[in-house]
Amino acid sequence: MGRKKYVVFVAGGSGTRMGAQVPKQFLLLDGVPVLQRTLGRFAEACPDATLITVLPKEHFRTWKDLCIDYCCNEQQILVAGGMTRFHSVRNALESVPDGAVVAIHDGVRPLVPVSLIKEMFARMDNCRALIPVIPEVDTLKYLDTAVDGTLTVGGPDPDRGRVFRAQTPQMFLSEDIKAAYRQAFDLSFTDDASVAARAGIPLSFIMGERRNIKITTPEDLELARLFLSF
Repeated sequence: MGRKKYVVFVAGGSGTRMGAQVPKQFLLLDGVPVLQRTLGRFAEACPDATLITVLPKEHFRTWKDLCIDYCCNEQQILVAGGMTRFHSVRNALESVPDGAVVAIHDGVRPLVPVSLIKEMFARMDNCRALIPVIPEVDTLKYLDTAVDGTLTVGGPDPDRGRVFRAQTPQMFLSEDIKAAYRQAFDLSFTDDASVAARAGIPLSFIMGERRNIKITTPEDLELARLFLSF
């Protein structure tokens, strides 16, 4: 494929659920900032890719200082995040030309396998959008919440065999996803695939990796440390 590769790292959140004094993307994971570990996976998998990092504007200096302190040498374009993830990605896509393949990845998924990244870029020769998923293994419940906070049955259990969890990176032809992000924001847009699907872009799927966790809570950070120790 002659298309250039771009990778958007979405790290525009404040990380309030982590309960730390700094955003979760800047926390150390075995002595290295989480976001730096994430960038490193893609730099290893596709060293020719252009990297775009989306951060809150007020944390640009923090990230630049961390890159100096921890010798993060990956060249990257910094983009200011928006009000929501949707708006952050839209901002980043302004730096992506048509005719490219763009991967959009959570900046706090630092354990994404290099092999998965390579396989996904290779498969983009034959599809317009590629989403990694893993099968759900727990029993799921439809529940309603009453005014007093109690939970009640809201319907029959979903068929677990048809339920999968979406991960990132999610890859797209750049002209497709840029057009999709020109839509008006909708609360139902929970990831890039949902934005693409609303725009009529056909989605293809690939089996993801259970270790490709998103670090959101302190427990996630401990789990990531455990995975790294293997």
